[in-house]
Amino acid sequence: MQSVTPDLSDLVIHMDGVSVRRGKTVLLDSVDWQVELDERWVVLGPNGAGKTTLLRLAAAEMHPTAGTVDVLGERMGRVAVFELRPRIGLTSANLGIRIPGDEVVSDVVVSAGYGVLGRWRERYDSLDTDRAEHLLEQLGMAGFADREYRTLSEGERKRVLIARALMTDPELLLLDEPAAGLDLGGREDLVSRLSTLALDAEAPASVLVTHHVEEIPPGYSHGLLLRGGKVVAAGLLDDVLTDENLSATFGLPLAVQRRRGRYTAWLR
Repeated sequence: MQSVTPDLSDLVIHMDGVSVRRGKTVLLDSVDWQVELDERWVVLGPNGAGKTTLLRLAAAEMHPTAGTVDVLGERMGRVAVFELRPRIGLTSANLGIRIPGDEVVSDVVVSAGYGVLGRWRERYDSLDTDRAEHLLEQLGMAGFADREYRTLSEGERKRVLIARALMTDPELLLLDEPAAGLDLGGREDLVSRLSTLALDAEAPASVLVTHHVEEIPPGYSHGLLLRGGKVVAAGLLDDVLTDENLSATFGLPLAVQRRRGRYTAWLR
């Protein structure tokens, strides 16, 4: 049976033959990848695999050295990225360290509407502040709106950043290692909340980057495995997360198991 290629209008991300080089270093090598409107993707791989580079391309933060990148129907290099970026929600460690420590939590979230870090002279109406309050409540941060960002735990900061990423009602949500640095309780709380979001039919298409299969929330549908800037496997999560593929991705003989919607992996 012949496969049907989705129309580009149905794709939120479309990468064709994408490579990224910095000097003699190849960060991504001939990557083909597409994400449809209703999909939730996990990008998995070891350090240096190219995961963050891939996400930066999808976030319109950089351009490829070769190949083409289309995000939300717009071709990188032909679109004003400052008009595109408000349509994309992004969380990353780099964003987190740029937030002023004395910034009030509610302002961290609401200021996403202007794409700024640190509230200054922007004006926000009640719809904006009500949405920020709702998102904080949805992510278990209802009592933290007046706290300073620097007083939060790592897990609390992660949830605030996700609320900020959702503030503009984005068409694409990009999560770069959202559970990194969390203890077991913090990780499980966050995974549960991300699962609720993933299972919401009204939620945007999502891409989550991680090193660990244990951090994959139930509700995520597809997987992309990277090693050395190359795609090892891509497709439906259950088809992609096999012993063979995971072993090739991490360079070790690994076994993987799914139980109650969650994955675990171990050395064979």
